[in-house]
Amino acid sequence: MAGLISQDLNVVNIGLASFGDVIREKGGKATDLQWQPPAGGNPKDAWNLALLTGDPRIAEANKLAYGRYLAAQPFLVGVKTAREALPDMDGRIILHSGPPVTWENMCGPQQGAVLGAVLFEGWAGDLDGARRLVEAGSIRLEPCHHHRAVGPMAGITSPSMPVWIVRDATSGNEAYSNMNEGLGKVLRFGANGPDVIARLKWMAETMGPTLAVIVEEMGGLDLKPIMAQALHMGDEVHNRNAAASSLLFRKLTTTALASKRLDAKAVAETLTFVAGNDHFFLNLSMAACKAMLDAAHGVPCSTLVTAMARNGVEFGIKISGLDRWFTAEAPFIEGLFFPGYGQADAARDLGDSAITETAGVGGFAMAAAPAIVQFVGGTPRDALANTLRMLNITLGQNPAFTLPALDFTGSPAGIDARLVADTGIQPVINTGIAHREAGIGQVGAGLTYAPLACFSQAVSALAETMTFDA
Repeated sequence: MAGLISQDLNVVNIGLASFGDVIREKGGKATDLQWQPPAGGNPKDAWNLALLTGDPRIAEANKLAYGRYLAAQPFLVGVKTAREALPDMDGRIILHSGPPVTWENMCGPQQGAVLGAVLFEGWAGDLDGARRLVEAGSIRLEPCHHHRAVGPMAGITSPSMPVWIVRDATSGNEAYSNMNEGLGKVLRFGANGPDVIARLKWMAETMGPTLAVIVEEMGGLDLKPIMAQALHMGDEVHNRNAAASSLLFRKLTTTALASKRLDAKAVAETLTFVAGNDHFFLNLSMAACKAMLDAAHGVPCSTLVTAMARNGVEFGIKISGLDRWFTAEAPFIEGLFFPGYGQADAARDLGDSAITETAGVGGFAMAAAPAIVQFVGGTPRDALANTLRMLNITLGQNPAFTLPALDFTGSPAGIDARLVADTGIQPVINTGIAHREAGIGQVGAGLTYAPLACFSQAVSALAETMTFDA
């Protein structure tokens, strides 16, 4: 003991950082250990987490669900209207991103996008008429995820819009996504002016039918290799899709130029639009990730996270073992704003595009895309650190999505709700920022984190469905 006392004091500080500051001010050494109580310090959730930790039933279920996710092979198999492709899209219905939300509780950009979709469908002649129609309850508003679909930002999908059809060749399940309009004043960011509606009509009348023929004639497209190759070319296939969109453009062009069924003007317009939109692949990436995660959903006792989605009001997750949402208040996004805009202009986190992070790409693969920091803020070192931190909350690494910066090991994949609740490490998401008011559009991009409360709720809910030996 005397020898120990005579040594230089070096304190491991578990608690407030100011405790360590006091020691350092007195000439001592202190190492601050970042730690917080499991499950956010909630005793009930912490107890339920303890019950699930080490339970062999959970381990076996997660092995099965994670294996199904890894085995999934998403293929682009077609393009149809949402009415033709999605289940239960008859009548006046509009799908939105995130967990369920009522019209009166929707955020500004999502309301603006809903009104734009009403105008696009021709159900009303102006914004005032569209608003009266929605407020009267004449239009069903439901989450994209409830129809096996995903949509970025506001996520708005209406019956006449063209959608990608992606099928998992292993399980046979299908997933769907609307098509990307580009950046700026677009419907998914809440803009709904005449130029937005005109673009949507062109997409429905010209681009959608043209792409339908191209996809049919190419015999479909295996999406996983494109995503994997794009990760080696500087994308993370969420907010950076320049390489993936270019790879897709090459595939589309080769088939389109050889086709004898297509109108030359429609082909030229469609390919010009795709070539000018570096984000065009995003919606395909989302549908591919949705198909992979749906393959893993529905395994009893599994704590694998199969969806993360936001509606600008609430952030919601689903886990494989329970078919319900676990929600918390949607966070704000820290990032870079376009000139003239700032944090006061921003809506809360919005969109289904966090399905990419749920599947182990996007923010989880930022190490592959150091240039993404020019769009969302931070440094290339931060991008690498975000990927490495996600290794602490995932069941493994996806060997199909290898990252050069990690010596070509796989991206962190398979979020385990238990690990998030236990470590307090929140899944990172990189995303666009919509203006909080309807009709304005995108004002920036940045990073945010999934709320810890969602994962603690999921762990407790699963534990309450199980029995444990005394």
